[in-house]
Amino acid sequence: MQKQTHQFQQQETTYFLGGSLLQLGNHVDPNRAVLVIDENVERHHGHHLHNWKKIVVPAGEEVKNIATVERIIDGLTAYEADRKTTLVGIGGGMITDVAGFAASIYMRGIPFGFVPTTLLAQVDASIGGKNGVSHGKHKNLLGIIRQPAFILFDYTLPLTMPAEEWHNGFAEIIKYACIMDAALFDYLENNKDKALARDVAVLEYLVEKSVAAKTKVVLEDELENGPRRWLNFGHTLGHAVEKLEHIGHGKAVAIGMVAATRFSEKLMNLPADQTTRLIRLINDYQLPVAFTSDKEAVFDIFKLDKKREKDVIHFVLLEEIGKATTMPIPIAELKQLLQEL
Repeated sequence: MQKQTHQFQQQETTYFLGGSLLQLGNHVDPNRAVLVIDENVERHHGHHLHNWKKIVVPAGEEVKNIATVERIIDGLTAYEADRKTTLVGIGGGMITDVAGFAASIYMRGIPFGFVPTTLLAQVDASIGGKNGVSHGKHKNLLGIIRQPAFILFDYTLPLTMPAEEWHNGFAEIIKYACIMDAALFDYLENNKDKALARDVAVLEYLVEKSVAAKTKVVLEDELENGPRRWLNFGHTLGHAVEKLEHIGHGKAVAIGMVAATRFSEKLMNLPADQTTRLIRLINDYQLPVAFTSDKEAVFDIFKLDKKREKDVIHFVLLEEIGKATTMPIPIAELKQLLQEL
């Protein structure tokens, strides 16, 4: 196991890379902790956690809302949790987001940690301190940036995921390659067969590269005033598609990344062969590339995007594979670009 400690603005976070869920008690006192898990985690791993205080919530992105946060808070009060209690979210991105948010508002903030169990959560959702819930048709509209005390990365946990969820996780890894690591893009191209076969050594490499990439950006720009915006590559359109089509986050981001490279061709003179290369890689990882959603409906969701300032949205584009930039695009121009997709 590799231990790393990172000092964010208001919280020091410890990563346990290659740790084990079975050793969770080495990192947090079972008598001073409450676990938040979903029904899938309970089914697969609950037998390892029977000595812990647990709050079990439904699974799925559709329950990433205030009602689930209230359910967690009801569980904390039932356990008589105090300000020294640590809340531990064990699950995918939905669990880490709602657990971190509930911990941030319960008694004005209690410590929390994560054990991400999906590939998507290990490479993205659990890292960086963004906690929150969706509201209405708007994804992650309510939330806070607050860092966990620890994240335990158990590389065996994603191996229990269904195939569709396995593919879903690769979208965020492809994103890191696109915005800041051309060598990682090459690695993904050259190791696709092993990655799709769930080779643990490849998984370990990809998780650790992704964790390092996201952590570097967050340490530079924790509150998302500059480079952290790059992490939204593919997400502005992707979040809208995700809400409208009720598809997995990774699938929606894959569609969003292709659209963003199309925009980059027009606005940044990105060579068309770079877009073709990205489409090929996304196809190789069995993710969708075609944008088929209702454009007016997507635009309606765009208008409340968190990256909007007055009449522009700070949109993430590519100068080339491995190098991102952010451009303020007027809403009206974005609507036109959308119509041309």
